[in-house]
Amino acid sequence: MRPFRVILPVADIELATAFYERLLAVRGERVTSGRHYFDCDGFLIACWDPLADGDPAFPGPNPGHVYLSTTESLEDVRQRAIDAGAVPDPTRGAIARRPWGERSFYARDPWGNPFSIVESGTEYRGGAFDSPSGR
Repeated sequence: MRPFRVILPVADIELATAFYERLLAVRGERVTSGRHYFDCDGFLIACWDPLADGDPAFPGPNPGHVYLSTTESLEDVRQRAIDAGAVPDPTRGAIARRPWGERSFYARDPWGNPFSIVESGTEYRGGAFDSPSGR
């Protein structure tokens, strides 16, 4: 098995479409009145506006990060994210090399969904890594 889609709750499907089109540099596709899907090499990022889709309430943002890898300049992607309305994480929002080897930055979309953009080739995919704690 492999993951193929993540749902990101948003409170405004039109603004979410514009935000993610800019961040991902992918046009995407409107699936329903409250869902817009972005195909990122076979992995779907699905913006879901429950109110626009006829559901009773906005559930709030996802608690966990969505990690995306990019071959583009990480500096350019970070600036594009900020320009689109992303809020850099107060402690991990700067581009840095993480203890597990990833070069990345962390932010939240305008609805509070956390994400991280990782430089291609530095993705941590399991196994041991050196860290200050000795693991």
